[in-house]
Amino acid sequence: MLKRIAVADVRVGMHIHEFCGAWMDHPFWKAKFLLETDKDLQRIKSSSINDLWIDVSKGLDVAAGVVSITAEEVAAEAEARLLAAVQSQPVSLAVSMEEELNRAAKLCSRSKSAIISMFGDARMGQALQFEQASELVEEISDSIMRHPNALISLARLKSCDEYTYMHSVAVCALMIALARQLGLNEGQVREAGLSGLLHDIGKMAVPNEVLNKPGKLTDSEFAMVRNHPEAGSRMLLESKQVSALVLDVCLHHHEKIDGSGYPHHLEGEQISLYARMGAVCDVYDAVTSNRPYKQGWDPAESIRKMAEWKGHFDPIVFQAFVKTVGIYPVGSLVRLESGRIGVVMEQQAKSLLTPRVKVFFSAKSGTPIPQEVLDLSKLVGRDKIVGRESAEEWGFRNIDDLWTGF
Repeated sequence: MLKRIAVADVRVGMHIHEFCGAWMDHPFWKAKFLLETDKDLQRIKSSSINDLWIDVSKGLDVAAGVVSITAEEVAAEAEARLLAAVQSQPVSLAVSMEEELNRAAKLCSRSKSAIISMFGDARMGQALQFEQASELVEEISDSIMRHPNALISLARLKSCDEYTYMHSVAVCALMIALARQLGLNEGQVREAGLSGLLHDIGKMAVPNEVLNKPGKLTDSEFAMVRNHPEAGSRMLLESKQVSALVLDVCLHHHEKIDGSGYPHHLEGEQISLYARMGAVCDVYDAVTSNRPYKQGWDPAESIRKMAEWKGHFDPIVFQAFVKTVGIYPVGSLVRLESGRIGVVMEQQAKSLLTPRVKVFFSAKSGTPIPQEVLDLSKLVGRDKIVGRESAEEWGFRNIDDLWTGF
């Protein structure tokens, strides 16, 4: 059983399952390990982490009288908070998810080539040409208008070696969808999309071997990576081809509401709306993507974790983001009340809790079952999502194949 406890209550012999907070707020390379030394205990207590998860089946339980909360209790609490904060709004879809997925796959391929070319010029120190970027933003915007789930979900699926390029496409798509959710006009939507496409161009000032390093970065390498917002803003400023808005997102998408971000430790209203949007979109795609040094998190689990990061995101922007991608985004692995396990295929306009789900496994019998797509909006009172599941813990592989159809 998993329990969340305060760092003050951690003791040697406990099995650490997960730290609560942003992925770089703790001093350990691996999040799951048996706490065996007082030295490591002190490292945890001196970090900025306030809470963490322990697995009592693999190590010591909490001492008598210590307050803890189970995973089920946390999930219910988080669900209630998210539901209280967000309400579904009807969405008019021009085409089906299946039809737009096919278009989006081709667009992702074209986008990757265009970004590689643009970013390649930046790495070589050549003059930046952004004509293709504007055309790309238009195409991505059109795809999001036809069906917001398709491209956003597909762009999340990327190999480690193409992360830097496809991450830019994914953040562009997320920024466009979020901008529309916030009610911005179409000119502002396009600017938000362009800022997402170019937000990480400063990473071209970082050597590839550092960007794609599978192990932990040295202090000097980490400093190099943290410098990418400033490097990118210099590139964009020198190009004289983008607006101050795009430049601002590039420079400030790693700032946090509580002032603990970088490079300028801005806080609250000092951070522009677009940079606050960029912070959410950037982190969501980063944590749900496979990287050289870590496997991506499940989309629904990512939303749950991000909601717990106090002081990281603007609450209003984050709530709008959840409306955009859903409490259970496409690709999330979920368990139904009936005991069936499935993957979310598509959001529904009526409710964030009743997506289309493809079931394929029985948690009760522990065996595969015939695949079936269920529209949970038509099964109200008969079946519903009761929790998130971990593909890793179940040993499921390639579950994304179930919803992409590729």
